[in-house]
Amino acid sequence: MQKYIESESMELKEKYSDTISKEIVSFLNSDGGTIVVGVKDNGYITGVDKLDETLRKISDIITMQIEPNPQDEVSTEVKFEEQKPLILINVSKGAKNIYCQKKYGFSSSGCTIRVGTTCKEMTAEQIKIRYEQNFIDSEYMLKKRSCLSELSFRELKIYYTEKGFHVNDSFETNINLKNEKGEYNLLAELLADKNNIPFIFVKFQGYNKASISERNDFGYGCLLTTYTKIKNKLVAENACLSNTTVRPRVDKYLYDIDCVDEALLNAIVHNDWTITEPQISMFYDRIEILSHGGLPRGMTKKQFFEGISKPRNATLMRIFLSMNLVEHTGHGVPTIVEKYGEEAFEIEDNYIKCTIPFDREVMEYRIKNGGIPQDGGINGGINGGIKPSDKKVLSHIITWPDDTATQIAEKCGISKRTVERSLAFLQEKGMVERIGNNRNGRWIVIK
Repeated sequence: MQKYIESESMELKEKYSDTISKEIVSFLNSDGGTIVVGVKDNGYITGVDKLDETLRKISDIITMQIEPNPQDEVSTEVKFEEQKPLILINVSKGAKNIYCQKKYGFSSSGCTIRVGTTCKEMTAEQIKIRYEQNFIDSEYMLKKRSCLSELSFRELKIYYTEKGFHVNDSFETNINLKNEKGEYNLLAELLADKNNIPFIFVKFQGYNKASISERNDFGYGCLLTTYTKIKNKLVAENACLSNTTVRPRVDKYLYDIDCVDEALLNAIVHNDWTITEPQISMFYDRIEILSHGGLPRGMTKKQFFEGISKPRNATLMRIFLSMNLVEHTGHGVPTIVEKYGEEAFEIEDNYIKCTIPFDREVMEYRIKNGGIPQDGGINGGINGGIKPSDKKVLSHIITWPDDTATQIAEKCGISKRTVERSLAFLQEKGMVERIGNNRNGRWIVIK
């Protein structure tokens, strides 16, 4: 009686070949199975030549050629049949929802499943669903280990303290900054005082990306601070054209700052941070805000435009909620659609891009005059005797909100006393606010 028969759960191989990695992946992505090396397809036992060398090659496949690492799901054993050595590779159903051969990545060539007695390539849609399912079962930001082992959270603690939260020794645990192994996770890295994550704002000189006129990197620190810096920059760039021939005065802005802010928040909170950071680009006629990852699994475009909230990063969303930066009411996308239409969004499988067009009259005036209209720019048309030194200080703290009066004075080339007078004036006018104490606090630009 034939002892070994190929089936959905058993693969027979006469001798070792590199295709074993494909067979292991197929079983991991299915219900598991066993690969028997040293047996022909018809069940005839040939045995394994060079047993030790073959075992080493199989071990290399398991430890180095499959992603995620399947060592906990794959084991090998040697058995003797008819006095001939066989190698049995026992593969359990994968603990993760999808596995691939590293050299092909998460593509159809790299991701296979077991169908009957053959390996079949997965479709792009099957791969996408399974890949995202990895992160739905256990939110990936909490599970993925930080690239940095030593992190500090001084700024984050200031934010929480200012909102009335009690910060104690359990702070990091309470807001899920560590994974199940007690290591700092990706969420912690994003919120740390210092990290290796950039966040670039680029202004292009024209209608395409042919020439860059300005490049600012607001990253490498706490994501809440990064958001604040970028929002302040967007407020500063929002030129205003005022019509003073009528009463009351009519102000027309380059773009709706509320819509831009909603697009920015959506990009940050819903971005797939395992790919890269969101991208913000400003052209002569528009702003483009791009986030990675496409729509969350199970969400339709109809649901997206209706404002049904299904955050990709639920814990990050809750932190932004705690800081009163988002409302979780789902009104963000409908607000943008009401102002600029559904055509403001370009939705693909791997990204979402929101394009905010500029007001044509303000844009043309801005281009004609080589920059910012009267009453526009950084002071947003605010009256009340703002001086050049005040503007210089305000411009500085938009980008460097952590600087003290002494540091501002040194970098701006003005006296510390002048800086202190400007800060007092700006606070009196409600344009800036101090968060925290004089030594460890930071400046927030209100308008």
